[in-house]
Amino acid sequence: MNLLELCAQLKPSDDSACVLPRYLLGAFRRKSITFSNGLTDENTLVYWFQSKTFTIDLRLKDPISTPVLERQGWVGDTIWDAQNQLLSWNVSSNYQNHVQWPEPAKLYSIGNAILEFSPSHAYVEDWRQQATRGLYLGLRLFKVENIDLSISYPADGGFILCDHFIAFAKSRHPDIQQAFHSTNALKDTISQQQISLEAIQDYEVSISFDKQIIDLSTISNKVGTMIDLENFQQLDHNTLVQQQLINGEHCRLFFTLDVFQKDFCFTTLTGTSTESQNWFDHEENHLFHHAKIAL
Repeated sequence: MNLLELCAQLKPSDDSACVLPRYLLGAFRRKSITFSNGLTDENTLVYWFQSKTFTIDLRLKDPISTPVLERQGWVGDTIWDAQNQLLSWNVSSNYQNHVQWPEPAKLYSIGNAILEFSPSHAYVEDWRQQATRGLYLGLRLFKVENIDLSISYPADGGFILCDHFIAFAKSRHPDIQQAFHSTNALKDTISQQQISLEAIQDYEVSISFDKQIIDLSTISNKVGTMIDLENFQQLDHNTLVQQQLINGEHCRLFFTLDVFQKDFCFTTLTGTSTESQNWFDHEENHLFHHAKIAL
C-alpha cells in the first residue's frame, strides 16, 4: 500500500510527551549563516527536517555538482535541554566520518524564522519554516531484512513528511560502514581502505519539495527520481514495514512510528505584546512597505 493511503488507517500519535517546543517541528531551510569573522553564506543548500524525537539533515554546496566527498547528511536523536533552552543532537549515523556541527544550539523563534546562535558566538543561522499545514509523519528506520539472503541488520534513517515536503534517509550497509571506522575523513577512507565513491554514496539523504520528486540528495543519480512511498504495511500500532529493492535484492525496511498528525499546523507566526501590535498598526506604512514572507 502507498504510505499516503496507509495514513488513513493510522491513529494520531499522542504528542503530549513531546519535549520539543512546537515551533521546532517541521521542515526548515537555512536562509543564511553569519560567522564571527563577518562572512555570510546565503547560497549553501541546507535543510533540517524535525520529527518528534529525531532529525534528518542535508547540506550541499550545489544541487548537482557537490563533490561526493563534500556532501553532508545525517540522522540523529534530538535532545532538548529545557532548563538552558539548548538544542543538541546525538548523531547516530552520518554521511561524513565526523560530526561537523558539534555545538548545541540556542534558538529564538519569531514569525516563520528560527534564529540559531552558537553558544561560542562562532555563528548565527537563520532558518525558515517551509511547511504550513497538512500531514505530519515521522518514521524512524531501525532494521533492514534481506529476504533473498535471509539475513537482517540494524539500520538508521527514516521518513519525515511535513505538508508536501518529504525527507528520506538510510544509513550505509554495516559491511560498508565498517571500513569507515578507522579513519576520520572520507578522503582517508578512500586512500587507506580503497572504498569507492559508490560505496560512500550508500548513505542516502534525499529531499522532495513537491510530488515526491527528489530535488536534493547525497546520491547523484537519485535527483529527478521519485521517493519510494509504495509497498507499506502496518505490523502493529507502532511499527510499519516497507518492501524495497536494495541493490537488486528484495528487502523489508522496519520503521517505528515517531509522530503522526493528519492535519498539523506548523508554526509560521509568533505572538507579541499589545503594545507591539499597536506599534505595527501605527507604523505599518513604513514597517511593511517592502515586507513579504521570506522562505
